[in-house]
Amino acid sequence: MNEEHPVTQDVYAAKGSMQEADLLIQKYLPFIKKETAKFLQRPPIEGQDDELSIAMLAFHEAVQHYTSSRGAFLPYAALTIKNRLIDYRRREQRHHQAVSLDAPANGSDAPLSSTLAGGSDHGEELVLREATREEIEELSRQMAKFGVTLTDVAENCPRQQRTLEACRKVLRCAKETPGLLDELLHSGRLPVARLTAGSGVERKTIERHRKYLVALLLIYTNGYELIRDHIKRVLKGGAGR
Repeated sequence: MNEEHPVTQDVYAAKGSMQEADLLIQKYLPFIKKETAKFLQRPPIEGQDDELSIAMLAFHEAVQHYTSSRGAFLPYAALTIKNRLIDYRRREQRHHQAVSLDAPANGSDAPLSSTLAGGSDHGEELVLREATREEIEELSRQMAKFGVTLTDVAENCPRQQRTLEACRKVLRCAKETPGLLDELLHSGRLPVARLTAGSGVERKTIERHRKYLVALLLIYTNGYELIRDHIKRVLKGGAGR
């Protein structure tokens, strides 16, 4: 956390000043280019690749929305950039698909779309798959600091509806209690006593599903948007709202 401290100070200074925000973007332009290059799988070209502009706007968005409860700033900014680039590529793919489907097929007057009964956008699927893989890898690294693995989470996942509802309450409590997620990140331990008092869930239930809850709370601290969407579906929206 110490190495992030100067960055965090700069970020908070940039929240209230467009000038400071512009200076911060210039300072971290190499970082922004690096994240864009990871997405493009090649160095971005200034003035040619729209993705670089999207990444710069995403970095600014990360500055404006950042709080310490989201963890270290740079990983949060990296995920924000990646997610905005994914959104951009989805829009572009939908646009190009619409254009190509409305074009005449095989020299006829009928559009290609009229010859297709259905189909899926495999390019988008591949992008989402890669983005999800990267989020899972980043989450795995963060969970490792708590001594938790993905296997642990799978084995510790609640099986009964009553227990799942209890986990919803714990997550809701963590999100609504100021400083609780910060305590989780800074201490490296699940604040069981505070969660018990705030959620009304029995301590033994929280202890029994500690590893699952650690993963669940971490997902809500650092911009794991794709994983979070999946969790929302699993929890049927109860705690994800």
